[in-house]
Amino acid sequence: MTKKQRLSIIENLITENEVSTQEELTELLIKNGYDVSQSTISRDINELNLIKVEGVQKKFKYAKAETSSDKLTPQIINLFKQVTLSMVCANNLIVIKTLAGNASAAGMALDEMHLSQVLGTIAGDDTLLVVAKNNTDAEIIVKSLRAL
Repeated sequence: MTKKQRLSIIENLITENEVSTQEELTELLIKNGYDVSQSTISRDINELNLIKVEGVQKKFKYAKAETSSDKLTPQIINLFKQVTLSMVCANNLIVIKTLAGNASAAGMALDEMHLSQVLGTIAGDDTLLVVAKNNTDAEIIVKSLRAL
């Protein structure tokens, strides 16, 4: 099995099952005939940009980080990447530091992404404050933005 096939299988497994740990995912793959180690799964989770979200039957489950980059023009994505210096979560707040005078541009780009977890944004000169619905959503937003 190639790495690309394994990543595709993992995406299918987390869509069809509520998987909350790397061990569970490893067991599911082994049960389906794929011999993998937990360390390989850990690297795959990072590469697939998987995050933990609230589950229905379990407290948390793995899911793909939501990005709306397909709806955005490459120019807006590049603008956001070029002006953003850092992103830090503090509970449900995200502080994004930008190049001087570019917080509004980063805020506009973020608003264009229409991320469902974002309640609102406030831009200063070089700082963009993003308010998320909760702490988990803030982590999802940051992971999505870093994946752009």
